[in-house]
Amino acid sequence: MDEVTQAVENLKKEWSQAVSQLEENITAIESCGKTGKGTEEANSLPRLNGSAQDALQLLKSLQFRLDLLAQQLPTFDEVQSGQATLKSWDEQYKKLRVSLRNANLQAKDNIRQAAQEERALLLGGGEESTIRRRNLQTKAGMTSAAESITESLRRSRQMMVQEVERNASTLATFDESTSVLRKAEGEYQGHRSLLMRTRGLLSTMQRQDVLDRIILTIGFIIFSSAVLYVVSRRIGLLTLQRKLANAIRSGSLSAEDIVAKAQHGPVALANAPAPPPIYDEL
Repeated sequence: MDEVTQAVENLKKEWSQAVSQLEENITAIESCGKTGKGTEEANSLPRLNGSAQDALQLLKSLQFRLDLLAQQLPTFDEVQSGQATLKSWDEQYKKLRVSLRNANLQAKDNIRQAAQEERALLLGGGEESTIRRRNLQTKAGMTSAAESITESLRRSRQMMVQEVERNASTLATFDESTSVLRKAEGEYQGHRSLLMRTRGLLSTMQRQDVLDRIILTIGFIIFSSAVLYVVSRRIGLLTLQRKLANAIRSGSLSAEDIVAKAQHGPVALANAPAPPPIYDEL
């Protein structure tokens, strides 16, 4: 059986026990004053009402707990059944409150009638009336003391119940805070791993940036060297061409000499005698 279903069944058992106890209290309240002891039973009426109020508070607490658990039942049919049970409990709770109020009214009438009968007996003459007055005073004092002790115990019990409920609420708050902290810890661990991965990626990117700069520098040096080499070679060819042109213009070299020296290579051409300077006629 599911845990929620089992909890609902336990609530139903507690409800039945609480209703039985409350009905017994209502019956006892309603019968107050019928035995002819109006003063004694009048003193016991607050105690019975206190027990009845405790039972009503317990029923209200059970209704609240059932309302919470009904929404958590595993199947739709069970949820509907829980809602129906909650509705029937509410109607039964209202009927019990009405019965308690009617029982108190009946008890007051009974106590008033019994008190009138006792007053008539006490006002009567004779030894029997004197003995009865003494007995009533003694019983009234004992009953008053017992009722006072009972009332103090009932208040102490209510305070203990309230304290237990407060502690339960505090524990539930602590449990919720613990779960939130655990969730935050898990998120922190996830962020920490993400930050570590990000740090590794940044280190890799920095190394790659340094490597790229080295490659670009080496490439630039190679490119510059190639440009300088090409420029130097180009300047040498231009110089050679100028020398050949001057030699041909001056007549110191003929076309056959140039072809013959070209067959021996560019070094021969470079070693050719420089043509005499040509001066412009003034």
